[in-house]
Amino acid sequence: MARRLVDPPYLAFPFRMAGAAPALAARSAHIRGQIEQVLFTLPGERVFRPEFGAGVKALVFEPNDTPLWQITRRRLLASLAEALQGEVEPRSLSVEVSGDGASLTIAIAYTLAAVGARESQLFTLGGP
Repeated sequence: MARRLVDPPYLAFPFRMAGAAPALAARSAHIRGQIEQVLFTLPGERVFRPEFGAGVKALVFEPNDTPLWQITRRRLLASLAEALQGEVEPRSLSVEVSGDGASLTIAIAYTLAAVGARESQLFTLGGP
C-alpha cells in the first residue's frame, strides 16, 4: 500500500506486533495516543521527563467546579503544546473543560501542521 508524504506511518500506541512487524497507525490515531499519554500521565511519573503529563486521573478527588476546570485547562494547554510540538499548530490548540455531576469532559481541538486539517478529540472521565 503506497502512503502519501502527508500521511506517514506511525507506530501504534500502545506498541504491539501485527504478525512479524510492529502495528502501524495513521496520523490522527497517533496524535490521539499522544494526547492520551499527556492526559493520563502524572507529572513526575516519567523518570527522565518529570515535567511531562497533566495527571487528570488525580482529579477524581477534586471538586468538580469551575476553578478546577480553569486550572486543568491551563495545565493541559501547556502540556499538550510541548508534547504535540511539530505535529499541530501551537496557536490552533484549544482545550475546553467542563463537568456535570461525577464526570469531567475535556474537548481538545487542533490543526494538523502538515496538512492544515482541523481535528478534535473528546474525553470523558468518571461518571457512568
